[in-house]
Amino acid sequence: MHPFRAAIEARDLEAALNLLHEDVVFRSPVVFTPYRGRFAVAPILRGVLEVFEDFRYTREIGAADAFDHALVFRARVGDKELEGADFLHADPDGRITEFTVMVRPLKGVQALAEAMRDRMS
Repeated sequence: MHPFRAAIEARDLEAALNLLHEDVVFRSPVVFTPYRGRFAVAPILRGVLEVFEDFRYTREIGAADAFDHALVFRARVGDKELEGADFLHADPDGRITEFTVMVRPLKGVQALAEAMRDRMS
């Protein structure tokens, strides 16, 4: 099991953040401009842990020693079901340097964007 998956499933935000490179680039499913740096990503992860209900990873793609992994998940935001994937790229030290989230369907993305906007403003 990928350490990021283990941290998120345990709802251990600090452990998840410690796996991110200091200069991680985070690409959100709802904004065009990437977020840069662990400090910028922390409130996003905190918000997602609050917003997603019934969150569960359903599949993990990538060899244990690979730099790239995909963690497929399902969750709910209010009455909207969604599925998505966390695409992770790590450096040779195992720190996540790129973190891209994809979510579908559109109604789920819209519900996620609205819920996150409420928490981030």
